[in-house]
Amino acid sequence: MNKKEIAEIKKNFSDQSNFFTIGKVLRAFIDVEKNIVYKDTTLYNLMDSEEAELIMENLKKALSGTLGKNLREYPFPNEQYEEDGSQKFLYTLLGSKLADDELNEAFLKRIAEKVEYVSTFAVFAAHCTYSVLKKNKMDDLEEDSNSLDYNFILTAICPVDLRFDGLIFSDENQKIEKKSTCDRIVGKPTDGFLFPVFSERAPDVNAVMCYAKNFKKPNISVVEEFLGCEFVMTAPSEKETFQKILSNVVGEELDYDLITTVNEKIADFVDSSTHETEPAQVDAAKLNSILWDCGISQEKLENIPKVFESATENKPLTAANLVERKTVVEVEGITVNIGKDSVDKVKTQEIGGRKCLVIALDDSVSVNGLPV
Repeated sequence: MNKKEIAEIKKNFSDQSNFFTIGKVLRAFIDVEKNIVYKDTTLYNLMDSEEAELIMENLKKALSGTLGKNLREYPFPNEQYEEDGSQKFLYTLLGSKLADDELNEAFLKRIAEKVEYVSTFAVFAAHCTYSVLKKNKMDDLEEDSNSLDYNFILTAICPVDLRFDGLIFSDENQKIEKKSTCDRIVGKPTDGFLFPVFSERAPDVNAVMCYAKNFKKPNISVVEEFLGCEFVMTAPSEKETFQKILSNVVGEELDYDLITTVNEKIADFVDSSTHETEPAQVDAAKLNSILWDCGISQEKLENIPKVFESATENKPLTAANLVERKTVVEVEGITVNIGKDSVDKVKTQEIGGRKCLVIALDDSVSVNGLPV
């Protein structure tokens, strides 16, 4: 799924959309020992309006965030199409429209057994249908055209916070008093997934879209254990990998000016691709182009394919994950943070035989908050 396709589903994921409906909703509570304490399946339009609104909000959250960070698409490996594979199971679950109690029970057991969670959690899954209208050559919807039904299951996994004894204000007694009950409050989803994906305005059962609230530390068990897919690098891992590639390729030519220039060129590349449907990516060829513009010698550029393949198996890196929003210069005991618009005010220079960091003081200067 690209940015445009995700935006279309998010836009129509609403009670106000004439092209979207939610059928059955599966709700469950799984305790810390991985026991399914509660489960229930209800038609969405028969639910209490306030409860339905909260469930809709949680499901929407599992479609939020940035593609390439919070949202990542994973193709199913060949073995997941076999009898007990995750793709085969999810495809069967999709066909049941969450109306088969045995399948629902098996679905929840798979989540309980395979998803690592440090606390109790709730699961919300909904069978949804989006009527996909055809588009003309101008990319406008044709209201009178026959529509294709895109059926999908969206699942949100939410932490449950336990709130024990404490002081509350009692409306009944009109005073502050001790509360002795235990409340279990369902939080916003930390993980989720959409199956099948929406690709080229049609369902694609060969992949699944995963959501991670914390893209820096995603729950890898959802991807690898439950879905059986190959986990891709996190945003911090991509940045770390790129730094190693740059260091290995450039070697002794790596300095302040080169690092900040490369960062600026990647940031410009990301900005110029804002309206593209796919996230901007840096592969070996793109890195070659960037470093060539920076004046790196041809001898060093020839090492890029080998270094890139060794570090990433020739898989491109998400450009947005490589951009540093500020430049940090560190020596022992000193850290200098430089905003992206002030990089040109700093340079390295040899003074009196010593390498120095020189900062142009064009603007007002303060020390510990005091003007000097």
